[in-house]
Amino acid sequence: MRLGVIDIGSNTVHMLVVDAHWGARPLPTVSHKMELRLSEHTDHQGHIDEQGVRSLERFAGECLRIAEDQGVERVMGFVTSAIREAGNGDGVLSMVRSSTGADLQILSGEDEARLTFLAVRRWFGWSSGKLLMVDIGGGSLEIASGIDEDPDVAMSFELGAGRVTRTMLQGDPPSAEQVRAARKQVRATIARGMRELTKAGEPDLAVGTSKTMRTLARVLGAAPASDGLHAKRHLERAALSDLVPRLAGMPAARRAMLPGVSASRSHQLLAGAMVAEAAMDLLRVDRLEICPWALREGVILNELDLMRME
Repeated sequence: MRLGVIDIGSNTVHMLVVDAHWGARPLPTVSHKMELRLSEHTDHQGHIDEQGVRSLERFAGECLRIAEDQGVERVMGFVTSAIREAGNGDGVLSMVRSSTGADLQILSGEDEARLTFLAVRRWFGWSSGKLLMVDIGGGSLEIASGIDEDPDVAMSFELGAGRVTRTMLQGDPPSAEQVRAARKQVRATIARGMRELTKAGEPDLAVGTSKTMRTLARVLGAAPASDGLHAKRHLERAALSDLVPRLAGMPAARRAMLPGVSASRSHQLLAGAMVAEAAMDLLRVDRLEICPWALREGVILNELDLMRME
């Protein structure tokens, strides 16, 4: 059957249409996305502002029209940290549902981690053994570890690349004092979850996923997107540690000239690199294999499993 998934992230809103059935790999057919940056449409009370709501309504309406045009039988929609943490998040979703008919569900941080882990497990298979997954989004960092399809540990931290940039690294480039303070806060936040992650045991394979991880790998020499999903890509901690101070001294316009870095995301590349480096350091991971599947694919795979049981 043809499924559609609407992903409302902190930076990008994205609809993916796939042809899928249980037991088979979902095949993407149509992709529609825009840079909405909901996290930047938040007022001093922590509410999504009117412009953000109107933009979200417009995008949701476009997605439903595309779904109808493409013969989609079932549309799933979810939102992550930007709306999850907004004081008026439930009201925003109610307005979008009323004006467009789009039923968007709030995913908890733990659910994000679990569903992304499912996608990573399905991509690498059972032969990969115990998996460790690190996913950096715009609003949050998810880490999960386990031997099965459902992880033994699934954690979410308020350390997305956009959030860290907005709250800790405002300069262009930020001052050395800001970078030091951000480094300290990022690492202290991740360290609070290290007991549970350490108890999960050493992984056989460590994996990074998300646009941030793919971009960092590309900057450090990984294959471009044009080489396809199956090109092997990885991120080395030593190379990342060398990259962070270089990025800290660059304005966003200079970062946008690096391989694979878009102008729209260049301002948050430093924050993403700092969070990735901190996670790898604290988890004692020297290398992350890059997985092309992430949360959207996890949502689709989970839905197919649930449909199979109906």
